[in-house]
Amino acid sequence: MMLSMLRKSWVRTLAVAVALLVWLAVGGVGGMAQGRLAQVQTNDAAAFLPSSAESTRAAEASRDLVDTQTLPALVVLAPADGGQVTPDQLDAVREVAAAVPDRPVPDGDGTWGDRLTGDVVPVPAEDGEAVLVAVPLDADAAEERVGEERLSTLLVEDLRDLLAEDLGATAGTAGDLGLNAWVTGPAGFVTDLGAAFAGIDGLLLLVALGAVLLILVVVYRSPFLPLVVIVTAVFALALAGLVVYELAANDVLVLNGQSQGILSILVVGASVDYALLLVARHREELGRHAHPADALRRAWRRSLEPILASAGTVVAGVLCLLLSQLGSNRSLGPVAAIGIGAAVLSALTLLPALLLVAGRRSRVLFWPRVPQHATATPAPATHGAHAAPADDALDAAGLWSRWARWVGRHARPVWVATGVGLLVLAAFLPTLRAGGTSQTDVFLTPVDSVAGEEVLADHFPAGAVQPATVVVDEADVDAVVAAAQDVPGVASAAPYTGAPAGAPGGDAPPVVVDGRARVDVVTEAPSDSQEAVDVVADLRTAVHDVAPQALVGGAAAETLDTQLAGERDLRVIVPVVLAVILLILVVLLRSVAAGLLLMAANVLSFAAALGVAAIVFDVLDLPDADPTVPLYGFVFLVALGVDYTIFLMTRVREESLAHGTRAGIVRGLAVTGGVITSAGLVLATTFAALAVIPLLFLAQIAFIVALGVLIDTFVVRSLLVPGLVHDIGPRTWWPSALSRRPEHGAHAAVDDAGKVAAGGTR
Repeated sequence: MMLSMLRKSWVRTLAVAVALLVWLAVGGVGGMAQGRLAQVQTNDAAAFLPSSAESTRAAEASRDLVDTQTLPALVVLAPADGGQVTPDQLDAVREVAAAVPDRPVPDGDGTWGDRLTGDVVPVPAEDGEAVLVAVPLDADAAEERVGEERLSTLLVEDLRDLLAEDLGATAGTAGDLGLNAWVTGPAGFVTDLGAAFAGIDGLLLLVALGAVLLILVVVYRSPFLPLVVIVTAVFALALAGLVVYELAANDVLVLNGQSQGILSILVVGASVDYALLLVARHREELGRHAHPADALRRAWRRSLEPILASAGTVVAGVLCLLLSQLGSNRSLGPVAAIGIGAAVLSALTLLPALLLVAGRRSRVLFWPRVPQHATATPAPATHGAHAAPADDALDAAGLWSRWARWVGRHARPVWVATGVGLLVLAAFLPTLRAGGTSQTDVFLTPVDSVAGEEVLADHFPAGAVQPATVVVDEADVDAVVAAAQDVPGVASAAPYTGAPAGAPGGDAPPVVVDGRARVDVVTEAPSDSQEAVDVVADLRTAVHDVAPQALVGGAAAETLDTQLAGERDLRVIVPVVLAVILLILVVLLRSVAAGLLLMAANVLSFAAALGVAAIVFDVLDLPDADPTVPLYGFVFLVALGVDYTIFLMTRVREESLAHGTRAGIVRGLAVTGGVITSAGLVLATTFAALAVIPLLFLAQIAFIVALGVLIDTFVVRSLLVPGLVHDIGPRTWWPSALSRRPEHGAHAAVDDAGKVAAGGTR
């Protein structure tokens, strides 16, 4: 007997050591990979469009009509006093422009002239109050990397340094010449976007982990357990980062900044949630078992089903994004699924090893509230394969025990009032504006590219730098030009003659290749604005009326196609997510009725969250959201919201097998209330941390998901679902055998002492 126990102890010690060593190796390699994720990001919206999109086909058709594709950086300069550009100022700008091609590429080979597709020439505005210098960077070269930076980023940063050094000109300083300068255009926007996403690896994780740590300290009131849980989350993130980095580096999936940010938040939130559930069960079992290993073994087994069910629900939900037409959405599905998988592995392998690292003395991790083994407590009775939970589930006079009894006594008024309240909030859902966001509205803090775009629009034809392009048969050129000129919001339309964008082509003939030509259409609004997108939508209609085979492309057309794809994804993916998660709930709970009830409750919760978001965004006067905002909100809120209901209802089913449905929902709510509330607070906090990245999209997602999780935690799981299940009773489990099991009396109720009493609900 003693030899068997000794052998068992050695095996357990070896298993703990192996698990810790494996995870240390994962952390070492994965930590480095996590830090390099920015190197494999792609933030160009055009790269995510499907090959069937009209703008994609137009870009492909245009390649034969131009020598090279460019990603221009636009330098805009204007006198600080708002007056005319003087000859001396113009001469100084010409000198700086002439120096650009000969400047060496920072930390790279050769000069900028080797990567440019044309001359760098200053162009004064017609009003004489600004100067534009277009720096035409080769689009293929722009994606090259020098060290950890893309070449386009290095060019923009070098231009900003050059302007500051030679002219003393920046957005905020005018220098001796009295000129302000901005670097904008496509290259400028990509650089500023990358700078905003750069906070993901540092500031975002620091804020998220710090906030979670504070919550865990309050929850556990222990100096050790919060650190154990945080370590579990950090190593899960390292594993997820390692897998995602390798897949992105080998072009298996496309990673962008928003996906990386969501990955970090999702892994931290999910890891901590699963850890909270396992630790809570472990604390329960420590009171029933003398050795921490025996307690953990039982807690692990009882936590396995809800954790795997929860993770499976989220994975199934996010993988529905594979149905998206946009590469950014499609890639987020596997990225998020990998993150959830890493969270589960960490919670089920690393966390148990950490909880047993001190062997028989592992209870000390709970200090100063160390759970003691109650030697006099009888072993729980069993009903077949299902062990009945201890009878002390409601005996405690804690907050959640009192709350559960109160909900049990007022079940119908509770769920009716809660449902009506959520319906009122959901009524504001149609007022949510999600028609698309201008590129200048993406940033929540002042950036050089946005300020420069505004100056550019004040002094130059706003859409001339990136005109809409129409690829047509040579015979249809004149008809297309005439149709385009009649579209409201179009400034000009002319055949492409080989001259730079926005420059007059004179009497030169149009460029024709294989019977195809291109018409450049300049919009009055900047090409990266929502106004230009709306004009291009009208342009397509007008052009297709006279030339059905014409292809309309350009920057505004790419934005339009992205928005159309987002709207299509919302219509297609939402029903699929609902069907998949409903199927999982029905199989997990062995009940069609319970699956439908829980799904309806979570959809109502999502609608209420979007309704509140619509009100808040309108009060704050935020720009219209992108169509992917409600899509991401739906996928994450429904999948994650069902999580907490799964945690609750799996325990309720366990309790119902021993005590009946009405007593089971009260007991289940009392036992899981604390841990699920803590998990909800953690997940809401981690998603709210996304708001530290100064981008509109992430701020809106952060608000919607954080609010929705709080509604799920404190309203749906604490009031609506318990009230409904208690009111419906055993029929909740239809058509399983549990639905036909009689209650204790006609209607089981829970009295103030926490015991099951016959009678009716009070």
